[in-house]
Amino acid sequence: MFTDQPILRIPGPTPIPPSVRQAMSQPMIGHRTQETTELLTQVRPKLKPVFGTDQEVVILTGSGTAGLEAAVVNTVKPGEDVLVIVTGAFGDRFAKICDAYQINTQRFDVKWGEAVNPEDIAAYLKKNTSIKAVFATHCETSTGILNPIKELAKVVHDNSDALFIVDGVSSIGGVETKMDEWNIDLLVTGSQKALMLPPGLTFLAASDRAWKVMENNGNSRFYLNLQKYRDSQQKNAVPYTPALTLMFGLEEALKLIEEEDLQHIFNRHHLLRDMTRAAFKAHDIPLLTVDEFASPTVTAIRPTDFNPEELRKTIKSEFNLDVAGGQKQLKEKIFRIGHMGYCTPADILETVSMVEIGLRKIGKEIELGAGVRAAQEIYLK
Repeated sequence: MFTDQPILRIPGPTPIPPSVRQAMSQPMIGHRTQETTELLTQVRPKLKPVFGTDQEVVILTGSGTAGLEAAVVNTVKPGEDVLVIVTGAFGDRFAKICDAYQINTQRFDVKWGEAVNPEDIAAYLKKNTSIKAVFATHCETSTGILNPIKELAKVVHDNSDALFIVDGVSSIGGVETKMDEWNIDLLVTGSQKALMLPPGLTFLAASDRAWKVMENNGNSRFYLNLQKYRDSQQKNAVPYTPALTLMFGLEEALKLIEEEDLQHIFNRHHLLRDMTRAAFKAHDIPLLTVDEFASPTVTAIRPTDFNPEELRKTIKSEFNLDVAGGQKQLKEKIFRIGHMGYCTPADILETVSMVEIGLRKIGKEIELGAGVRAAQEIYLK
């Protein structure tokens, strides 16, 4: 086994296309130069269709969590009431960020592995009229569910004056998202998922309504002040030193997205999801969530008769294949396969084949090839 040939099938960071790696190897430039101005001129308009917006998509150097924190600190003041929909570890993270800023955080907890029911949120908002913002996660990476963001946006705006703020870190670029049409007020993503880049950039877009709230928010903030980024970017400049190497990669990644076409990308991710789920169903290995709410970017598997950590260790040792484990209350109970960004049907067929061997190695009685065959049949349809 070549140790320099890892096979990465986790829900982020994800594999990087060769052309993106090559773009990031070009010589450094100054961040106050004409070259950076030209770089921003190229990437700014190409980010907008990925978000489904005509608004400015601001680029910050930082992880996706920095984007989530920026979404909180720019829109809500200490002591204000917010509702955080928690369907897994990353909804819980949104709540913890709010708590850190002395915001009155009301949690709406949903059983992990299930998506939230929009009507439940409508009923909650009718009874709790002081809510200033509702926070939700589009793809809950820890469970592999996709929340119904379009429907949630409608019930939030029909039943309150709250902003609707969405974590799209593991969905944007892999799942159709129409920020403007769906009436999302603030949308966040990170570079290391479906956008096919290393970690280190976070992206945010806001509605006109959200910008007005942010402009009138006296909450203290400096590096995470989104107005500074918006105002600078509209002049094709940056307020602080950016991660220019990642920006080089971003330019190339956006070219690849444009060449493949967003609708084709969304269709590909649905295919990858369906192939993965079919493979485990063929072996009667339970999936954590139902088909209706299954994410196109990550699949969570919850076995009942073998140890998922033993399987992960085995396929890592045998093939240098990395799949993710469970988080928090699902730790050592599930494993997760990421299939977003630079991932093809061939990658899923390879992954399923290796997992089948791993299952045999740990003593699970399965028919070799049954999962591969099921995935192949989905592909052929």
